[in-house]
Amino acid sequence: MSSSPLGSWNDGAAKQAIVDFVTSAATEGAPGYVPPADRVAVFDNDGTLWVEKPAPVQMPFVLGKLAARVRADPSLAEEQPYRAIVDGDEAYLRALNDQDPDAVTSMVKAVGSAWEGTTFGEFEAEAERYLASWRHERFGLPYSGVVYQPMLELFDYLRTYGWRLFVCSGGGRDFMRVVCEETWGLPRENVIGSAPEFAYRDGALVRRATPHGPVALGPGKAEYFLARTGRLPGFAVGNDDVDVELLACARFALLIVHDDDMREYAYSDSAQRARATAERSGWTTVSVKNDWNVVLKQHETQEEPSAPHQ
Repeated sequence: MSSSPLGSWNDGAAKQAIVDFVTSAATEGAPGYVPPADRVAVFDNDGTLWVEKPAPVQMPFVLGKLAARVRADPSLAEEQPYRAIVDGDEAYLRALNDQDPDAVTSMVKAVGSAWEGTTFGEFEAEAERYLASWRHERFGLPYSGVVYQPMLELFDYLRTYGWRLFVCSGGGRDFMRVVCEETWGLPRENVIGSAPEFAYRDGALVRRATPHGPVALGPGKAEYFLARTGRLPGFAVGNDDVDVELLACARFALLIVHDDDMREYAYSDSAQRARATAERSGWTTVSVKNDWNVVLKQHETQEEPSAPHQ
């Protein structure tokens, strides 16, 4: 692996566009100059920073919790997502994996109830136990190994030029915060996502069932980012239809295109609008197949993964 900046990126239009924008943004007097205070970059998580197929890292954690609840109280099976868990409704679960807003909204409601009354520390301990044993079903890697090496290099490259980095995802904020420092080198306060409200009860802060604002998908991502930072992003990266609004707010938008089923996965069902918007708006698109010479962080210590079974 190259030791140069963006060494896992092949020379080409995407890499050059990144370099041109970042260097211009740091050059006072240049047309693309971005004042240091406005050098804020935001990244989606699932499918942008780490592998999201066949299911996001957090998904089995959540489904396991809900399955235990519906076993204890079968009446819950009358509503989603419990009904889908009991029935093995693959269509619903696919919609959830594709971050369909309706499916995600029902899931957020269920998650809020499932962990209601849990303290901050209790939730983190539960997530840490789950993550300690999680392995990707195809690659056999822990969560830290399914991070995209080119994105870690992009993080470092942006930091070199004075950019502050944030993650903004529809996934659970508190779940991502468990891994953000070790995995991405980001402080917890720079992670934005779907989250519950908290209440102070009997000397402790506990999770409430009520979500804290809208789900961080689509317009919600842009709204959360502005509310959290007080700024519009100078640089934004995503891969999905639910990232469109966030990318549309940025000076420079980067869309990851998953088209490599040998080294990762090839899929587009949940990114048709994003790809059309990218073409229409002149965003920079990144082909996993053509623009990355290394995909996964643990490439050097693992054999090349085989193609998925058809």
